[in-house]
Amino acid sequence: MLTCRDVTERATAFMERDPHVVGRLRFRLHLAMCAVCRRYVRQMRMTAQLVRRLGAGPLPPAPPDPALREASRVLRDVAPPH
Repeated sequence: MLTCRDVTERATAFMERDPHVVGRLRFRLHLAMCAVCRRYVRQMRMTAQLVRRLGAGPLPPAPPDPALREASRVLRDVAPPH
């Protein structure tokens, strides 16, 4: 039987329809018994779908991280004037 580590290592091949039937059956058997791995594979599928939707276009700018903004403010306040 596959372990959770085996599933994480083979998830991409499984999602891309690896033709190795025995391996797919073992993978499915593990997923049937392991909720954590089912969640992992579901998240991988969702991520792949989102990436396909984005296509090759540029990514939108990320919202500013509050911690980064605060660190920048602190550095600006303590930096000696030029």
